[in-house]
Amino acid sequence: MENEITNKVATSGIITIDLEEFYPAGERKLIDIKAQLFQELILREKDFREYIKTTDWSVYQDCYVAIICSADAIVPTWAYMLMSLALEPYAKKICFGNLEQLESLLYEEQLAKHNFEQYKDARVVVKGCGKLPVPTQAYVNLSAKLKPLAKSIMYGEPCSTVPLYKAPKN
Repeated sequence: MENEITNKVATSGIITIDLEEFYPAGERKLIDIKAQLFQELILREKDFREYIKTTDWSVYQDCYVAIICSADAIVPTWAYMLMSLALEPYAKKICFGNLEQLESLLYEEQLAKHNFEQYKDARVVVKGCGKLPVPTQAYVNLSAKLKPLAKSIMYGEPCSTVPLYKAPKN
């Protein structure tokens, strides 16, 4: 049939990577130590230890938790360590930093588990838009993992891509 419509994208051999597929399911929570500081300036050890002792940490069961101090105060490192020890039996993952840093860490771990050899000499499109919060750092990490393997790397959708990298011809 001479007027048959062919889906050139489907037959192009392009592999699409959707970073949303790497998204680890689970609730994300932020703990700000600022609320435990005296006048938002000083961490009193006795009060902080009492807070750690009396808090119901089970509310963080199976959550990904980021710990920060949003106040301009000097918080000793041991305070973050003490809190992480209290959270450890409940939380899936604990990090020092904000929620975006937590998300970057989670993606880094997911990408580290992935077998990238399947993209050797492949034309790869990294899907851009989605519904889940994929941090920019995840795209940066993915690019670094793909470059030594892929024939080309593009960004967007297979029907409308931005070329990013093309391997030199041997």
